[in-house]
Amino acid sequence: MMTGGYDLAVVGAGIVGLGAALAAVRQGKKVVVIERNAKAIGASIRNFGFITVSGQKAGAHWERAMRARDVWAEIVDEAGIAVVHRGLVMPARRSEATAVVEAFLATSMGEKCRQITKAEACEIVPSLRLGDVQSVLYSPHELRVESSEALPKLAAWLEARHKVDFHWNTAVRSIDGTRIETSHGPIEVEAVVVCPGDDFSTLFPDVIGKHALTICTLQMLRVAPNRASRFGAAVMSDMSFARYEGFSALPEAEALGRRLDNEEAESRAAGIHLIAVQSADGSLVVGDSHVYGNAQQPFASDRFDQLILDEFDRVFDLPERHVVNRWIGTYASSKERTVLVERPADHIRLVMVTGGTGASTGFALGEQVIDDLYGSTSRSWEIGQ
Repeated sequence: MMTGGYDLAVVGAGIVGLGAALAAVRQGKKVVVIERNAKAIGASIRNFGFITVSGQKAGAHWERAMRARDVWAEIVDEAGIAVVHRGLVMPARRSEATAVVEAFLATSMGEKCRQITKAEACEIVPSLRLGDVQSVLYSPHELRVESSEALPKLAAWLEARHKVDFHWNTAVRSIDGTRIETSHGPIEVEAVVVCPGDDFSTLFPDVIGKHALTICTLQMLRVAPNRASRFGAAVMSDMSFARYEGFSALPEAEALGRRLDNEEAESRAAGIHLIAVQSADGSLVVGDSHVYGNAQQPFASDRFDQLILDEFDRVFDLPERHVVNRWIGTYASSKERTVLVERPADHIRLVMVTGGTGASTGFALGEQVIDDLYGSTSRSWEIGQ
């Protein structure tokens, strides 16, 4: 039997699980994290490392993104995690996209955002093509980290600084009351937070099955410019205005969606929009596509890659750029909610981000779940969709 007098076991060492672990140790709990793999290998490291605020769904989810961004900012220095760049630049090439920019700025979510000039945009990201751009939205909120480096550093920091125990290569087979059966023996704890990612069948499959979740498969690229090109912020495009719910739910976005359906029907059908962020070595992480089904799509589509790169070339003046790496990511998806929190028992919480925004909201969701689990009143906001 694994012992240690733990208050809480967290099943899953992705960003949602680590967010719950951090929130728990900040409340003085002794925590163990149990992960079936030797390290985090899922959605938490296959993403942009882009902590996105502007564009998140209005209400509870946008508030989660704001809070999660603050938590990232609090811990990056202590955990040795580099912030590669900050902020977000969104050039609007179509008049309908400019209408979305103006409508967004009139909402409470746009309070600290602003329109910037083409010259200002060029100062931040010199490689932008700005000839046909009609307006540019700038958001100051975002952070960019390298996920494949940030997640291991975050786990190591939790272990060293907060005395969180990690059991890697350990599968959880069942949870019976306060007893967790693992591949390395049972463990007794007072409470459990289960963060299964896109695994719908191992733990609490009946609970998960009630929610008609699907698995989203996405394709991403690492692109090397042929010449040095500094990114002072992340970049998204018109396609993102029509996809991210904080923009697309605005009435003004309907006209943009119709125009894109006409002009970019193939890309829209593949769920393609553009995000481009920079790594410390100057290369760019670029994506992505979105295909939904009951399982991961095992084979990448060369056509999807080309469609992503076509939009990239419309937005950036980086001739002779070349792809140096490609990969597939997956995440749990729901048409009805951005997060899923279930209570299989009073002392158990099942937690999933169901919209691909774990890096952007996981820390805040972890705080909400721990508050809910322990009946804390330290924050008045509740777990919402």
